[in-house]
Amino acid sequence: MQVNAPSRETPEAIVQFGIMSVSDITRDPVSGTTPSEAERIASIVRIARKAEEVGLDVFAIGEHHNPPFFSSAPTTLLAHIGALTERLVLTTSTTLITTNDPVRIAEEYAMLQHLVGGRMDLMLGRGNTAPVYPWFGQDIRQGLPLALENYNLLHRLWREDVVDFEGHFRTPLQGFTATPRPLDGVAPFVWHGSIRTPEIAEQAAYYGNGFFANHIFWPPEHTKRMVDFYRQRFEHYGHGTAGEAIVGLGGQLFLGRTSQEARERFRPYFNAAPVYGNGPTLESFSTQTPLSVGSPAEVIDKTLGFREYAGDYQRQLFLMDHAGLPESLVMEQLEMLGSEVLPTLRAETQARRAPGTPDAPTHAARVATQFPDGVGRQVRPLANRGDNVTGGSPYEDSEFVATYPTL
Repeated sequence: MQVNAPSRETPEAIVQFGIMSVSDITRDPVSGTTPSEAERIASIVRIARKAEEVGLDVFAIGEHHNPPFFSSAPTTLLAHIGALTERLVLTTSTTLITTNDPVRIAEEYAMLQHLVGGRMDLMLGRGNTAPVYPWFGQDIRQGLPLALENYNLLHRLWREDVVDFEGHFRTPLQGFTATPRPLDGVAPFVWHGSIRTPEIAEQAAYYGNGFFANHIFWPPEHTKRMVDFYRQRFEHYGHGTAGEAIVGLGGQLFLGRTSQEARERFRPYFNAAPVYGNGPTLESFSTQTPLSVGSPAEVIDKTLGFREYAGDYQRQLFLMDHAGLPESLVMEQLEMLGSEVLPTLRAETQARRAPGTPDAPTHAARVATQFPDGVGRQVRPLANRGDNVTGGSPYEDSEFVATYPTL
């Protein structure tokens, strides 16, 4: 197995195209087989590498703590994939901001940022599994306040060397420093993911972060309302015009040489999948939602149409490895996406973009913005005293001076 050294990503894609996985382990309704956890974990690594091979920009993995899902440790998986890839941006879909301690999120994702040379970001969300809250000592009735407070703390932990904090949902912090500090002194870019919660769009706008609309099960009118609201609030908070807000969209696709072939091959998976089964027909669902099942030309046309209600946006992620689809079929779909869909999507998206629309955020571009000389912050601790948790600033270049009680 070849392991690549951390490589610094460079701003290449005006719009980033990629895939996202929810990490489900689902019976293949055609063959009747269900992969083991070990098989599915090994498979997702190969799928991520294939995504880079065919020219995609981003790979995203979800977070779940219950069967039939496998991705309970996203940073471990993404670090491994990062060692096997060179330019793929690694992210989550989503990281649970409600049930994870924001201190651990700050430290784990900063470490991932260092290991992959900046080619990562993360998407925060509340998740959709109700029992996960008590498993991690939380109350689902406090889900939204948890999400808001935990990100408020996470935001500070990546930007302040020493943090004092007192909230409602965790023990207070006094003089706390999250380590390692973000690579080059620039925090990982954050997307706030949501299906239907305007308060999350509001939080994304308040901080000038990205907003990622789930954009899978809901009609375009719903996505338009959420994205429009986020854009308006982004402008309200002074981060730029509504058109300069950073937007990402989810989506689903299944390709065939013809529309008939695509529908025939995908129908067994659609009919058997828990999220679709016993509901609308494949044709009805495809008409009412962003699901694209058809020829390359049909998928291109539908995807380019997202711009009509979401405006110019920066990231498009497709769900492709779900509902029991075998790895061989996912690989075939990735090949078609990369060779027959992606080149046209890139060219047409660029040609249609309004002047002044921001490119997709990258670590390199954000370092260049924050540090005009292009050299980010290089953090060096003060002399090692054993713990360095008392006294003044823990770093040579910090302007923070604090006093602490004697331990």
